[in-house]
Amino acid sequence: MTTPLLDRPQATAPIRAGLADRRQFGSALPGAVRKLDPRVMWCNPVMFIVEVGAVFTTVLSIADPSLFAWAVTIWLWLTVLFANLAEAVAEGRGKAQAAALRSAKQDTVAHLEDGRDLPATALQRGDVVVVEAGQIIPGDGDVVEGIASVDESAITGESAPVIRESGGDRSAVTGGTKVLSDRIVVRITQKPGESFVDRMIALVEGANRQKTPNEIALNILLAALTIIFLLAVVTLQPLAIYSKAFQAAAPDTAAIDGNGVTGIVLVSLLVCLIPTTIGALLSAIGIAGMDRLVQRNVLAMSGRAVEAAGDVSTLLLDKTGTITFGNRQAAEFVPLDGVDRPALAEAAQLASLADETPEGRSVVALAGTEYGLPEREPGRMSDATFVPFTAQTRMSGVDLGDRRIRKGAAASVIKWVRANGGHPPEQVGEIVDAISGSGGTPLVVADNDQVLGVIHLKDVVKPGMRERFAEMRRMGIRTIMITGDNPRTAAAIAAEAGVDDFLAEATPEDKLALIRREQQGGRLVAMTGDGTNDAPALAQADVGVAMNTGTSAAKEAGNMVDLDSDPTKLIEIVEIGKQLLITRGALTTFSIANDVAKYFAIIPAMFAAVYPGLDTLNVMRLHSPGSAILSAVVFNAIVIVFLIPLALRGVRYRPSSASQLLGRNLLIYGLGGVIAPFLGIKLIDLLLQFIPGI
Repeated sequence: MTTPLLDRPQATAPIRAGLADRRQFGSALPGAVRKLDPRVMWCNPVMFIVEVGAVFTTVLSIADPSLFAWAVTIWLWLTVLFANLAEAVAEGRGKAQAAALRSAKQDTVAHLEDGRDLPATALQRGDVVVVEAGQIIPGDGDVVEGIASVDESAITGESAPVIRESGGDRSAVTGGTKVLSDRIVVRITQKPGESFVDRMIALVEGANRQKTPNEIALNILLAALTIIFLLAVVTLQPLAIYSKAFQAAAPDTAAIDGNGVTGIVLVSLLVCLIPTTIGALLSAIGIAGMDRLVQRNVLAMSGRAVEAAGDVSTLLLDKTGTITFGNRQAAEFVPLDGVDRPALAEAAQLASLADETPEGRSVVALAGTEYGLPEREPGRMSDATFVPFTAQTRMSGVDLGDRRIRKGAAASVIKWVRANGGHPPEQVGEIVDAISGSGGTPLVVADNDQVLGVIHLKDVVKPGMRERFAEMRRMGIRTIMITGDNPRTAAAIAAEAGVDDFLAEATPEDKLALIRREQQGGRLVAMTGDGTNDAPALAQADVGVAMNTGTSAAKEAGNMVDLDSDPTKLIEIVEIGKQLLITRGALTTFSIANDVAKYFAIIPAMFAAVYPGLDTLNVMRLHSPGSAILSAVVFNAIVIVFLIPLALRGVRYRPSSASQLLGRNLLIYGLGGVIAPFLGIKLIDLLLQFIPGI
């Protein structure tokens, strides 16, 4: 297997992205400087105010230079730069992935069905092209004729070829992939410049990232807080003048100098009290959320889809391939009275050697693992005559000396036994009915005219699914299994898997109606699909994950595409969405708690001289008013750098209830946000004591 193009972690890896290293910071620095353009900064109101403040203090420092003034000015500019750096690093990770995708794109010549040759970039929707073995598929489309083996490693990173054929749910092909065998005719479904790879490049680079509703709402809240603090701060200078003029106890000198509270001090206060930490990291958190999906080879069409995944309360999961392996497998040998189980297992193994179906292979495997029977190769059994399984006979078997052993569907084997003079006991029917009633498939085994027992075939539930559904339940997510099986079989598998509900004998209309019922109850719904008949439900769902192997209609209807076509990845997508929301909430809590702690550093330093009673709030016992203010400004900038890796990696997510998540959030990031400034500002103040003039 080749190294995946997107270098994604395995599905079993924890949901996290790698920490930013020094090289990422270095390469992102020029982009961070370019983002200082006010036309760019305007999109982030909090940091735009910080930049305006930095410009203002720069003018004041030039007019009346001092070490304190220039130190504050430099750190204000570094605060803006660090905020831009967080976003630039997040975007840089996406651009590195986009560069890998661009290298996979090739200038391809398209061979039209009418004999003309065109550049792939000139193809229009509806054009029909012919692609033969060894050629690159020139654009996204559906196979309308033929069948071929296709190498999709340029897109998915998976070296194993896949089959693409006309009709059905495996007809979609992606531009840039390579046909390895045979010949296919493809109808182009893309518009020029809007191929799957083009859209993926734009999305991972962040060019098409739009702010989500929650992100917009948080930005409005942060902007409102900033305006409130701005109005409060601009009134402090008149208040200081009034206090000096009319308070009898007011000393001759104000907080910083004899002229009262200076403009530089006011800007410092404003920057330290507005929520700069979350304002600086908010965009990076959103970009990193999409980046984590891309690392798992999931293409989200918008940040809204990622955020919606975090709010999902109902999961619709196909049974086959998602909850179960999809192929029925032998689970148990059930002997009749008087028959040894090992004897039944041996007969079942011999009768299955000529059965090349997955069910037949599973019988041989179960006999070997459960009873230690040696492997037998039909080619080395010269005295045996094998009877292969066919759809007509519905049986397989072997003639070995005077033994004639058969295994197959109950009705077929019982009929064969009776034709050979045997009389199957009533117990056979009882076992067959019991297995069928539990949702399994019974296969009867006979040796000559005697029935030995029954093989229990079942659609095996994937390991760990019950535990994962239990985690979903703790998260408040309801799981619904969708299957075409009859209600009895569906109920048995649903009970074994541990899902909350199931929809049996499901049609496309049933799926759509179920989604609408859930949404009318105020729930957000996520589902997966790959066929054209899944398109209406995918379009209706709040999070619709289309399989890359599916049809173009399914991929157009969904708001996410899984390049690996792994239906179980829907559960991971929900966890990534929740991690995004938790990360945003945790850093917002930390930022606001930070601001509360900074009051105890700056307010006493500014007004203790005017209002001596405020000195009781100076619990940090900082060296001087100047060092207190500068320490707060320095800490305000540095904390952004320390939190960039957390914003990119995401807060570790543990499945639990909303109340537990809130309590953990307040304990770690609320309390931590209060304590960190006390320690950080005090440490910086101790260092500043050794710098004269502060």
